[in-house]
Amino acid sequence: MVSPLLVKAAAGREIVNVTPERAGWTHVGFRALRLGQGETETVNTGTRELCLVVLAGSIDVTVDGKTYSSLGTRNSVFDDVSPAAVYVPPGRSVSMHCVRDAELALCTAPSDGQTRPVRVLAPTGMRRSVRGKGSNTRYVCDILPHDDPTAAHLLVVEVITPAGHSSSYPPHKHDSETPPTETQLEETYYHRLNPPQGFAFQRVYTDDRGIDEACAVEDHDVVMVPRGYHPVVAPHGYDLYYLNVMAGPQRLWVFKNDPQHEWMLR
Repeated sequence: MVSPLLVKAAAGREIVNVTPERAGWTHVGFRALRLGQGETETVNTGTRELCLVVLAGSIDVTVDGKTYSSLGTRNSVFDDVSPAAVYVPPGRSVSMHCVRDAELALCTAPSDGQTRPVRVLAPTGMRRSVRGKGSNTRYVCDILPHDDPTAAHLLVVEVITPAGHSSSYPPHKHDSETPPTETQLEETYYHRLNPPQGFAFQRVYTDDRGIDEACAVEDHDVVMVPRGYHPVVAPHGYDLYYLNVMAGPQRLWVFKNDPQHEWMLR
């Protein structure tokens, strides 16, 4: 039986589409697309803000008649280089024309009513870091972090977890709006595997086990995290990539570790 938190990938142009209505929450929207060379996709941001991430390939992006050309240099999300991305505020028409076969992530959240400009998020400006140690080491790229004032609610980050390693670990959560100790953020994980026939595991659970789901994720699958802890494990032989999209009442990422497992940080 497939977990209600797991969204399986489709083989067509639209890989996955997680709307707030489908997820049963308020803030995060996530859609992943494949575009072949010469193909075009057009969207209107409506009342929501958008962070368009060029996961692989290259595209021209036109926003209300202004074109940003040849965004994206990666052949794969596993390339050791940051992605190109574009932040688009509400009420804009966005056209994506594929220059070279592309995989795109459309990350959305509600706006805050303030006037914000379109902004190209250059790969060279993205912060890259290493987290953890030993078999808990993973490699992080902050695409739209909470200390970047560009967006109203969106937070976007990508992580590569080497084969045999754990990630989002020790298990942590961010489902209680009690700053400065914790903030409430919905989250999606968009998973990629290398080689692509692999799989990984993600558990989502709450302290009272009102949610306790173990998901076997395959290439291009999404796991929705409405609340609770959400660790990930990559088995031997398969590197794991995931793109995280988070949003909540305020744009601040403060998490709480599961006290049962926090001992390993001491």
